Amino acid sequence: MRSAILLAIAGLTACATAPTESNVHGTVPGRICNAAGTESFIGQPGTSETGAAILAATHSANLRWAPPGYMLTMDFSASRVTVRLGPDYKVSAINCG
Repeated sequence: MRSAILLAIAGLTACATAPTESNVHGTVPGRICNAAGTESFIGQPGTSETGAAILAATHSANLRWAPPGYMLTMDFSASRVTVRLGPDYKVSAINCG
């Protein structure tokens, strides 16, 4: 009986596939944020059109708005761009993460 169990375990192990490349938490493969050259967005209104343009310019997968007084989590995502808004709800800073 014991040898049958060991044989079954060995057979199941042989059928296991190699693990695929694991994704880093919060990262979308092929979409890494690059905020270089986004200075032209500073001072623009925080609208969906501005957000879409920032996403395209930074090659990010996700956009996170940070209005004044809004608390953000400290988790890092290389595929996310964070857009900070000033009291007038215009873009004041853009950074990755």
